[in-house]
Amino acid sequence: MKLTIGEKIARTGIRIPLILWTLAVLYPIFWMFLGSFKSNAEIYANPWGFPESFNYQNFITAWTEYNIGTSVFNSLIVTALGAILCLVLAIPTAYAIERVRFKGSNFLFTLYISAMMIPMVLAWIPLFFLLNQLNLLDSLIGLSVVYALSQLPFTIFVLTSFISTIPKSLEESAAIDGMSPYGILWKIVTPLTTSGIITVTIMNTIQFWNEYFMALIFLQTETNYTLALAIDYISSEAQYTNAWGTLFASLVIAIIPVIILYAIFQRRITKGMTEGAIKG
Repeated sequence: MKLTIGEKIARTGIRIPLILWTLAVLYPIFWMFLGSFKSNAEIYANPWGFPESFNYQNFITAWTEYNIGTSVFNSLIVTALGAILCLVLAIPTAYAIERVRFKGSNFLFTLYISAMMIPMVLAWIPLFFLLNQLNLLDSLIGLSVVYALSQLPFTIFVLTSFISTIPKSLEESAAIDGMSPYGILWKIVTPLTTSGIITVTIMNTIQFWNEYFMALIFLQTETNYTLALAIDYISSEAQYTNAWGTLFASLVIAIIPVIILYAIFQRRITKGMTEGAIKG
């Protein structure tokens, strides 16, 4: 069907801001990628141009001299442990809230949802002293626990929406066949909520990988630094050593896993959040 002039103008008016916004977002990333392959002299001489030759020395320097390799490993540990622990806690809780009706179950669900509205910054000081008493301060395990608990309300909210659409007849049939409640949870309910589990896991993983402030507060030893803290250290050093190429290289190392992860699971994330919203 041929569009009228008014419809063409309307579509153009919508697309122009989107194109400008896309350029505003992509250009700094593109500039960072170019800077990671430049020497410091090239960055100062021609900060906006292409590198004369693609030099990988900045990546080597960041990985070896600034211990980015150790920080990547630390980030992988806290991200994986935090995401797994969050699921282990959230799946049974969401199932209990949705299926096991008891006095106060609605209040408990409301309490979890309201926790999403409370700024995490209010808990940092109490958590600092609590982790110190439990000897989990300056510990990757302690930070993983904090990460998992911080995303628990959101994870429960999403998973509850998915569990609510599972027919109760499936669980009743399994119970008649002699399956235990935990068997029903892990063998029937969990596989049917795979879409929601994948969605929240990916979103939590990205959140934990990029997190900075809690790592800054709860980690004190340089060998335990996550990638965000290591990049912040390089940024402060670059002000005096002019290691801007190394800083750009470390930023590239940090964002490449996120870009790859989101590119692979983009449709899954969108589908999962849409289904969760509709089902909720």
